[in-house]
Amino acid sequence: MTPLVSLIRQINDRVAIAVGLMLLGCVVFTLIEIAARRLGGSLGGVDEISGYVMAVTTSWGISYALTEQAHVRIDLLRQRLVPLGRAVFDMLALLCLAATAIVVAWRGWGVLEKTLSNGARANTPLETPLWIPQSLWWAGWLWFAVSASLLLVAVLKNLLSADFKAVDDIAGAREEA
Repeated sequence: MTPLVSLIRQINDRVAIAVGLMLLGCVVFTLIEIAARRLGGSLGGVDEISGYVMAVTTSWGISYALTEQAHVRIDLLRQRLVPLGRAVFDMLALLCLAATAIVVAWRGWGVLEKTLSNGARANTPLETPLWIPQSLWWAGWLWFAVSASLLLVAVLKNLLSADFKAVDDIAGAREEA
């Protein structure tokens, strides 16, 4: 495996830990809110913050799923092909994924840019400045686009050098145990 692919995987491992800690914090926050309500109080804003956390952790978590080859794939035809055919399918799948990530990151920037120019705030009691969750959400999509694009370059390099095992290691479908 190339040093670049290893680096992307290492970064995404750390991203996954950060995402997990964010989700754990959200769970703790929700449990405190439940206890507070039982005692007649409320922290307020738990549902809003949880929504932001889910959007942010999803946008960052998909990069980890990419490097762990955990994205859903329908490989009925792929599994019947010779190594070259599987490598081509893997490259096409990664190309589509990278293209989609780039489009979402590009369009997401438009949303964030409009929020920044308008100084938009949530229409909620917290009146959260929307640039905060949107920046974190968009950064996750941007990282996903970068990760997918770099992995695509690695896959293309290996495909052109006929290293189909390396293509499978980077972008292949995980085999069920």
